[in-house]
This record gives sequence, structure tokens and C-alpha cells, in this order.
Amino acid sequence: MVGLMLFLGGVGAQEILLIGTVVLVLFGAKKIPEFMKGLGKGVKEFKEGVKDIQDHIEKEPEPTPKKDPNPQ
Repeated sequence: MVGLMLFLGGVGAQEILLIGTVVLVLFGAKKIPEFMKGLGKGVKEFKEGVKDIQDHIEKEPEPTPKKDPNPQ
């Protein structure tokens, strides 16, 4: 959420209200819940993918260094 606030910068309440109104006019009241549901599913899948990658990295054993058979 903090990243979103930094991205938006100095966007105030009036600008957010204007953006919301434009989105409502463009997409209609019936399409917005469908869009938000799809967006939520996408975020959920992204988080699951990141978690799977982190789990894979944590479970992967560290390679053991090879010993030189002829030390000098």
C-alpha cells in the first residue's frame, strides 16, 4: 500500500474522485466488480508464484565445494 502511495505522489481526494467517475462512466457499474474480481485473482496467483519460488530457493541445498585431488 505504501508503494502505491509513493507511486501516486501528490494525488488528492479530488483527483481520485475524478478517476473513479471516469472509470464508472467508461466501464459501467456492472463491469467494475468483474474487473476487480479478476484483478484480485491475478494478484493472488502472483503472490502464490512468488511464494513457490521462495520455497524452492530455501529448500535447494547449497552445493558442496569440490576438493582438489592433487593439492600443491
